[in-house]
Amino acid sequence: MIKTKAAVVYEIGKPIVIEELELDDDLQDGEVLIKYTHAGLCHSDLHIKNGDMEARLPMVLGHEGAGIVEKVGPGVTRVKPGDQVVCSFIPNCGTCRYCASGQQSICDMGAGILEGGLPNDRWPMKNSKGEAVGGMCMLGTFSQYNVISQASCVKVDDDVPLDKAVLVGCGVPTGWGSAVNTANVRPGETVVVYGIGGIGINAVQGAAYAGAKNLIAVDPLENKREKALELGATHAFATAEEAMEKVTELTRGQMADKLIITTGLVEEPQVTTGFHTVGKGGTVVLTGLNKLDLDNIKLPGSIMTLFRKTVKGSLFGDCNPTTDIPRIIGLYQSGDIKLDELITKTYKLEDVNEGYEDLEEGKNVRGVMIHQH
Repeated sequence: MIKTKAAVVYEIGKPIVIEELELDDDLQDGEVLIKYTHAGLCHSDLHIKNGDMEARLPMVLGHEGAGIVEKVGPGVTRVKPGDQVVCSFIPNCGTCRYCASGQQSICDMGAGILEGGLPNDRWPMKNSKGEAVGGMCMLGTFSQYNVISQASCVKVDDDVPLDKAVLVGCGVPTGWGSAVNTANVRPGETVVVYGIGGIGINAVQGAAYAGAKNLIAVDPLENKREKALELGATHAFATAEEAMEKVTELTRGQMADKLIITTGLVEEPQVTTGFHTVGKGGTVVLTGLNKLDLDNIKLPGSIMTLFRKTVKGSLFGDCNPTTDIPRIIGLYQSGDIKLDELITKTYKLEDVNEGYEDLEEGKNVRGVMIHQH
């Protein structure tokens, strides 16, 4: 057993608790002991804290993480001690139907990530009361150390700066891939992105890199609109209605080709307005989330049929983390995608509640936690 300081959510709507946990480092088959160096403050953790998504509690939050492999258990082949790794928030087994067909973002292992335990009903973390504590997305990156599956590890080169690469575990590929993979943005197209947070700003970057001619960002906050314009958007508006008016003007009524929704909570009016903002053959991509049992789509089916419109979901940007995480890091190293500019503020573990207050108030495009050991 080793000790690790972590940020735990015990009750929906209550502040996150910083406490010392016991971590069983007697590694089982396929397990890796990781020393986290950095973690990203992503909106999905806020969904757990606020109860928008149901998860087994108590849970160590954090699903964007990067760090150093301390040791490995039997059967581990993907990484070795001393490796730098970026963690994939959805594990990929490599052998299920979906991994085998190039759809790692919907690997069967993803079904249990909100339970927080490892495969074979394994719970390495316990609190002072002896209660099993889960890890968000089987990672729990708001902990100094954790035991995770090798299926969650993506090795990166030793010269990759982990304080930036940490964002490539979730937010960057989710946004980037929403544009490049799911929306399949093509050169010359008109693209709209709703919501310029940690995911939406990367949908902007992805659409710009893919060659969008008109790239319209929508966010009520001026600082978010300014960041979108800095990183590739051609126009930015506070409301979807203003964006629709501009799209109509720019395309002479043909409307947008692609529209990506990455807002914190996706609600029916956003989907409906987005649907009417794309034109014939247009695609609306739903990347943001809301409560799992909420029906938040109500659309005219005949218009969808007659105009051949598409509404589709995107998880992890339809990325394959074992190849796309290194690919995106390579684009960062070549200057084709920006990571440094995404980070608004850094925090210590003890400041996690402040970090999420800043996120909710819209102060940050992305906050990063720096672990102190």
